[in-house]
Amino acid sequence: MKSSQASAWKSTPANTSGWNWWFRVRSPTATPDTLSLRAEERQGIRSVKMARLEAALLVADGPLTLRRLTQVATLAETQEAAQLIEQLNAAYDAEVSPFRIERVATGYQLLTRHSYALWLSRLHQRQVELKLSAAALETLTILAYRQPLTRADLETLRGVQCTDLLKLLMDRGLVRIAGQDDSLGRPYLYETTRKFLETYGLRSLDDLPFSRELRIRKESTDTVEADAA
Repeated sequence: MKSSQASAWKSTPANTSGWNWWFRVRSPTATPDTLSLRAEERQGIRSVKMARLEAALLVADGPLTLRRLTQVATLAETQEAAQLIEQLNAAYDAEVSPFRIERVATGYQLLTRHSYALWLSRLHQRQVELKLSAAALETLTILAYRQPLTRADLETLRGVQCTDLLKLLMDRGLVRIAGQDDSLGRPYLYETTRKFLETYGLRSLDDLPFSRELRIRKESTDTVEADAA
């Protein structure tokens, strides 16, 4: 898991250098219809389609899929949305902007760069909202790497009772019931949620640190246990 619980923050850029420059070169009465200049005449300036996609990401409450972005930005196809995201990220890099569009879970989200996380924590309480106790974070980490797990298996790995911690993580929307195990009593299986990926800025569980090594170790352990049974 990333070293910072809030490695990237959703942005609401009202006063960035890019937007200040936008207002300097635009007429107060400019509309999308009046901004259809040729690309070579608009170097460094967002096209109408780029602006529509950027605006959609700006006001979205969470990640948007390429299909959804295509719909709301009135684009031809999802491939065009993907290309516009690349162009916007190139523009952000060229402007030394604090923003980037990142793949999060199954969608894309406008985020600020990791280097601004500590500074932005002064402006809102997201750090407080995401804060977990050491025990809860340990439980979540084990579950993220070893999922799906029953409560009994989780308690065996941690060595302590985990009922209250599982309830806390479920209340936060980070963990959910994934089904039932085939063992005696059919206990519930637990796994992390899509919100877990979004909260920690992960595309998938493969983005967890050392995910490949730990998963190989888990698969090897499961194989040994199955052979022994």
